[in-house]
Amino acid sequence: MMRIEQITSADNELWDAFQRLVPQLTSNNPPPSLDDLAALVNSESSTLLIARADDGSIVGAACLTVYRVPTGVRAIIEDVIVDESARGQGIGEALVRRSLDIAREKRASGVSLTSNSKREAANRLYVKIGFVRRETNAYYYRF
Repeated sequence: MMRIEQITSADNELWDAFQRLVPQLTSNNPPPSLDDLAALVNSESSTLLIARADDGSIVGAACLTVYRVPTGVRAIIEDVIVDESARGQGIGEALVRRSLDIAREKRASGVSLTSNSKREAANRLYVKIGFVRRETNAYYYRF
């Protein structure tokens, strides 16, 4: 039975998992260093979740960030990744649902996420869970 865990410390097992998982999500950014993972885990605004398979291996991850702005408490789910070998087993859904529960506990008014339109299964999942596509312009400024 797959289980979802909230990560409280970064170690080599976590680092190894992200070396394998991040390239399955994007080629635009390299996998995080161990120091990057430690900073993430120690951040007050971020919650890192992982999914473990029956054998204990890490087969998925998601990051939830909850932060305050003048108009309320916001939350965003980022970097939902499920290992190619474990897709179609409900892992992504379990990670997203746990993220939603944590955001609700932290009193966020809702949760945002973005997903590349080419990730058809992921987009179907988000709609199934209850996310609604926003009519907005998304902008990004790269340094």
